[in-house]
Amino acid sequence: SFSVVKSAQEQDDGFIYDSQSKRDPFIALVTPDGRLLHLVQQQEEEKKEYLSLQGIMYYEEGSSYAIINQEIVKANDRVGEYLVYKVERSKVILVKGHKYMELKLEKEEEMR
Repeated sequence: SFSVVKSAQEQDDGFIYDSQSKRDPFIALVTPDGRLLHLVQQQEEEKKEYLSLQGIMYYEEGSSYAIINQEIVKANDRVGEYLVYKVERSKVILVKGHKYMELKLEKEEEMR
């Protein structure tokens, strides 16, 4: 058996590839005739703003909130160039164009 790799835009099973600000390994770096491609993604990474998830106020029913870069936000709010798509129990999903990004809430180590 073999598997077919789909781009994040084509996937219909709910899985979203998170490149974590790295180059997508499935995009070619050279054209078929051997010329190097200019990577727009590298320029975006250099401009990428730092996003820090400090907390989540999650509610099963009703609006949930997140604290990103010391600002309280909810679904459909903007954080820089990103739109808050969804606030979940332990992560926030942001979207910019067709690209999704997850900010996961880091657990603090227990003090002894």
